[in-house]
Amino acid sequence: MDCLLAIDQGTTSTRCILFDRQGQALHTVQKELTQHFPHDGWVEHDPEEIWTSTLGLLRRITAHAAQQGWRVAGIGITNQRETTVLWDRKTGKPLARAIVWQDRRTAETCRRLVEAGHKDKVQQKTGLLLDSYFSATKISWLLDTVPGARAAAERGELAFGTIDCFLLWRLTGGASHATDATNAARTLLYDIHRQAWDEELLSLFGVPASLLPEIKDNAADFGTTAEGLLDHRITIGGMAGDQQAAAIGQACFTPGMVKSTYGTGCFMLMNTGSNPVPSKNSLLTTLAYRLNGQASYALEGSIFVAGAAVQWLRDGLKLIETAGQTESLASGLGHNAGVYLVPAFTGLGAPYWDPDARGAIFGLTRATGIAEIVRAALEAVCYQTSDLLAAMNADGAGDIYEIRVDGGMAANGWVMQFLADILDTPVARPAVTETTALGAAFLAGLQAGLFDDLDQIAACWHRDAGFTPRLAERERKKLLAGWRKAVDRVRSC
Repeated sequence: MDCLLAIDQGTTSTRCILFDRQGQALHTVQKELTQHFPHDGWVEHDPEEIWTSTLGLLRRITAHAAQQGWRVAGIGITNQRETTVLWDRKTGKPLARAIVWQDRRTAETCRRLVEAGHKDKVQQKTGLLLDSYFSATKISWLLDTVPGARAAAERGELAFGTIDCFLLWRLTGGASHATDATNAARTLLYDIHRQAWDEELLSLFGVPASLLPEIKDNAADFGTTAEGLLDHRITIGGMAGDQQAAAIGQACFTPGMVKSTYGTGCFMLMNTGSNPVPSKNSLLTTLAYRLNGQASYALEGSIFVAGAAVQWLRDGLKLIETAGQTESLASGLGHNAGVYLVPAFTGLGAPYWDPDARGAIFGLTRATGIAEIVRAALEAVCYQTSDLLAAMNADGAGDIYEIRVDGGMAANGWVMQFLADILDTPVARPAVTETTALGAAFLAGLQAGLFDDLDQIAACWHRDAGFTPRLAERERKKLLAGWRKAVDRVRSC
């Protein structure tokens, strides 16, 4: 039997999943990733840890496939976007820890560039805001901070990549230095209209062109695994940033379709078709996917903290032992008791883009307990999604008849019902919630010829559950008013 292997390298863990041709998960292996917080607002990962854990998972899952008699027809890679790695082209060794997308250390650099009048030019070319969320200022920081890095880059001795690119380099033994269009579009260095690296942006951010990878379609020949790495060589045929991969896994191929992924952060994408739609409400204009050289675009809203808030409750405050406990704790309360948690641990993303905001809990009384704080953390994810949807509507999104959800938090029925209530929009949860990995697998399947077109992929999408709004409008407005008041407070600190 043919199957497809997805590498899903996320912010908090790495997963490898085998899928059959119908998009059903056959086997999963996973390993959590160490988070490093050396300073306030700094977030780092160890690229070597990412590589060794990925390779170990690949060896385990391909051995399982062999035992079952399954043939792996191709590998698809999906990844945490924007996270930045520089490495030596000869040795493949990273120069420093990877700077994670959440990291805010270059916020002041971005402020200076905005004050110098570069914001509109950057947004026009890239569809992005001039923010430290993206890769360009991370690259510059590494070049200027790691001893000898800039000189080595000017000599052509270094390579840059987001995590997809770094893994591809290692998987192919350094034979392939490439990325896909969706990941390239998140660097602040890529013109989404010309579909190419932009020399003016490279100059603005001080990034030598010699660092950059080749850009390919999302389904393309990215190379094969190096000899001896696995039991046999496997073609790598698909690649996409995690949120675009999730949109593909959710079969959001028609303009107007929306998906919202709840992982470490929350990311809402709306397919806008062949025309990029500029946002006037602090959303991002980005690529949804590029196939056969044809780009499809999306509007995106990015929330920095969603599932990470639950992880903080578990690992930081130690209020819970497992994420699964949150559903029963939240559902055991009749209301939120006026408690709001704004999880601005590394600033606020869309539509605020405030790197200086910091997290806070409001409305605490002597009666406040663990359940109230847990519920406030879950509600915050839904309130932030409401902010994104309001911005999309203001950008002319029109009536959205349904939100397709995925990611770890989508399994929480209480959260999904509250989400439908606070958005006043039906929510659909698919039968396969690992849609990020599924999208990468679908792309590899397209390249391998297991699928002829996107219609065949769309036929694999099936609904698991639907959640219909049932909250009274008066109560919904009251809850949102409390949320907005809490956000205003953390922004004025």
